[in-house]
Amino acid sequence: MQYESIRMSCRQGGRFVVLAVCLLAFSGFGPDALARETHPFSVHDMLAMGRISDPQVSPDGRYVAFVVRETDLAANRGRTDLWLVATDGAGLRRLTSHQEADSNPRWAPDGRSIWFLSSRSGPGPEGRCASSQVWKIALDGGEAQQVTEEPLDLGNLVVSPDSRHIAYTMEVFPGCTPADTKKKLDEREKNKASGRVYDRVFVRHWGTWEDGRRSHLFVRRVWDSKESVGGAHPTAAAEHSGPAAVDVMRDMDADTPSQPWGGPEEFTFTPDGKGIVFAARDAGREEAWSTDFDLYYAPVDGSSSPLCLTEDNRAWDTQPVFSPDGKTLAYLAMGRPGYEADRFRIVLQHWPAGQKRVLAEGWDRSPSAIAWSPDGRQIIAVAENTGQQSLFVIDVKDGRARTLVKDGTVHAIAAADDQIVYALSGLRSPAELYGVSTDGKSVRQLTDINAQKVAAARMGEYEQFRFLGWNDETVYAYVVKPVDFDPAKKYPVAFLIHGGPQGSFGNVFHYRWNPQAYAGAGYAVVMVDFHGSTGYGQAFTDAIRGDWGGKPLVDLQKGLAAALDRYSWMDDDRVGALGASYGGYMVNWIAGQWPDRFRCLVNHDGNFDERMAYFDTDELWFPEWDHIGTPWDNPAGYEEQNPLRFVGNWKTPMLVIHGEQDFRIPASQGLATFNALQRRGIPSRLLYFPDENHWILKPNNSIQWHETVLAWLDQWLKR
Repeated sequence: MQYESIRMSCRQGGRFVVLAVCLLAFSGFGPDALARETHPFSVHDMLAMGRISDPQVSPDGRYVAFVVRETDLAANRGRTDLWLVATDGAGLRRLTSHQEADSNPRWAPDGRSIWFLSSRSGPGPEGRCASSQVWKIALDGGEAQQVTEEPLDLGNLVVSPDSRHIAYTMEVFPGCTPADTKKKLDEREKNKASGRVYDRVFVRHWGTWEDGRRSHLFVRRVWDSKESVGGAHPTAAAEHSGPAAVDVMRDMDADTPSQPWGGPEEFTFTPDGKGIVFAARDAGREEAWSTDFDLYYAPVDGSSSPLCLTEDNRAWDTQPVFSPDGKTLAYLAMGRPGYEADRFRIVLQHWPAGQKRVLAEGWDRSPSAIAWSPDGRQIIAVAENTGQQSLFVIDVKDGRARTLVKDGTVHAIAAADDQIVYALSGLRSPAELYGVSTDGKSVRQLTDINAQKVAAARMGEYEQFRFLGWNDETVYAYVVKPVDFDPAKKYPVAFLIHGGPQGSFGNVFHYRWNPQAYAGAGYAVVMVDFHGSTGYGQAFTDAIRGDWGGKPLVDLQKGLAAALDRYSWMDDDRVGALGASYGGYMVNWIAGQWPDRFRCLVNHDGNFDERMAYFDTDELWFPEWDHIGTPWDNPAGYEEQNPLRFVGNWKTPMLVIHGEQDFRIPASQGLATFNALQRRGIPSRLLYFPDENHWILKPNNSIQWHETVLAWLDQWLKR
């Protein structure tokens, strides 16, 4: 707390005086004292960091509302609050501090209040409890007030430009009202028979069993100037008693946003507030092998069925955003059906029914988020970029793209009058908010909420290097040095293999696979972005198709050799390989194809049998694209690079980790891996989580995961 008070006193109007000077000004609290209070980074530091997300700039451009997630180890969960800071970095303060979760802040158009979602909602009429509802809090103080009292949980809040409507999602049975859905769920709960009948897939998806409900978009009128006195806004009580929300997707057997990744960025009100545009996949029985997400328009009163706006594209369309003048709709679109890692292009359409054009066709990056500049002349975009996730601006007229912020990982963006606000993290720093001018010349840090925690944890230095991988093509990798690095020592190596496989281990502060957790335990870390990784151009990503065990393995072999040759302080005899998802598959593949390289392996949620994995999994478009067909149409595509075939070569000790609720790579794959290891007499251990899915999300489980993994590495690499 002493350090935090000193840090805040050094901050003036969003500018920071050199911290060391400030610290030395206080007797007894100089650099030596600070060093004595530090410790090597560990999973406990990772969990302690405040996680910033969802920055939202006020209509007048003066403030940023955002979310901070903190870990509650006693409750074994994360909880979120709303925070506020001026766009010049001044006046940082917490807006909410309830024990329940507050999230998804959205400004009222007049800038005087913020709408948000909160699970603080208590029991409603007849004892029912709707945990997540819409609330509203005034910017100038006072208690938050509840706005909605729906019978079901709400998610994904947006507010119309004229503030007369709000939109949110609820999981309902298609054709049923929220009340009818609640009634059916209550009846199902009372039924002593537990069986469910399915007529088509999905039966389960990622970490959830399907029960027939869909995430539908509801629009609710909360204010009409004709019904208010003098045009004044109503009280929360008046909003609370307003007309019922309208399901604009009432008869659609589809979800918005996309499950499980999507959020409120997948729908938006039209500029006149009379309609709403949303993304959904209405693919019928083909849903499990289709990536045909479309944009739809629906009137806010539900007076007509949704109209498909992108029927001409059979691939993925999403993230609609209107220009400031309301004349142009921008959105993201893929070009190849059935491929979830195709390049997103930015499409501009003159609203409402004008011509469409692709912006910056020659820009070989795939944006994950877009926004308009306040003057409407540029599109702001976030895209992976050679081991970073960079911030770009693209000229709407000529399509020229410029890099504003290259290094680190930009997690979220919002446009203010004279700057772009963004959340940025890196390998040595959790996300904080920054502002940058549209010419990229002026960068200002707006928040520093993790300063004390970062200062207390010693982390390893990192650098990116490149080498010649498969076919002598350039491949990038990161190295993180052990904490308290001594170049005269030899260090064991943790060789991390990312999942996806269309993914990346880049310059990001990760909350599951954070290389600093290994650096803090005395390991050198090597991470290779092999062929198939994202951020290096679409051809590089596409290269893994039909070749899961080919090019990537060559890149990993050459990358590890290059790192060991480049960094003499790495001990080439003490190396362990670790991976999850596709990385877990690769660990099993390495066990059969590269059995003499590693002292130990760690496999989290990895495939053991590619043929059976097709029939076990949920999203069938994924293996059908990557393995070029189905197992019956192209059996060689599944069999040639199947780890099962080479179990006879296995000899390396392996730790296997799996979650029972993982329906992407079901637990049977992990159990099969462990059975094979045990039957062959190979030293092995199984860490099984009955309450986790594809990821380890509960804080105390994360601690156990890291302790088990590091103990396994220590057993084999530190002796």
